[in-house]
Amino acid sequence: MDNSLRGVTRRHLLASAAALPILAATADGRTISGNLPWSPFAGAPPRPVNPLGWYFFTPVEAATVEAIVERLIPADQLSPSGKECGCAIFIDRQLAGAFGQASRLYTKGPFRQGLPTQGYQGDLAPAGRYRLGLQALNEYTNTTYKKDFRALSAEQQDEVLAGMDGSKIKLNLKPGFSTKEFFELVLQNTMEGFFADPLYGGNKNMAGWKMIGFPGARYDYRDHIDKRNVPYPRGPVSIYGMEG
Repeated sequence: MDNSLRGVTRRHLLASAAALPILAATADGRTISGNLPWSPFAGAPPRPVNPLGWYFFTPVEAATVEAIVERLIPADQLSPSGKECGCAIFIDRQLAGAFGQASRLYTKGPFRQGLPTQGYQGDLAPAGRYRLGLQALNEYTNTTYKKDFRALSAEQQDEVLAGMDGSKIKLNLKPGFSTKEFFELVLQNTMEGFFADPLYGGNKNMAGWKMIGFPGARYDYRDHIDKRNVPYPRGPVSIYGMEG
């Protein structure tokens, strides 16, 4: 082998070849020699959240969300409850980040009434919708039951949530943001927390993945894809390699 090719790996050659069409299209006609202008595996991996404390919710809001996720996913023979699986922690961390501020979405006007399939069309980011919705929920239960939502019995909590879902209960929310939309937002985020990778705060001990037999981030499970109705024999693996 020519000494000039020693140390050049196939991966570097493929990367260089893939860059040729891009380089040919650049206006300044730069010539790149020596090292490539990027580093392999330079992307920053997601960082596990701190499971302690609350980043967005106030203590009252946190207790209310924990009570909600406890009823949306009650503990049974299949899995622990939504609260036990950390769904409220997952939602809290998401609201404290880019999702909560809708930083990747266009949120300017004009605002028009959208179709039900288009979701919320107003100017409130998810963080604002949660803050408004949780306050309105406790105002409703205090008016109706003389208690915060978290202090209601399980049957009363189910009654309230069912009323919100069926649009039989109208919370005092901002025009353009319905009670059912608030319920669906919390329900969607609860499901996400139950099935997301544990590093985001939910799915504690990978209970959601174990319930459905999902292998998680295992490198290869192709030999089991075609085995219908056969439980996956190995436990799930999280992004950071933790096994359940």
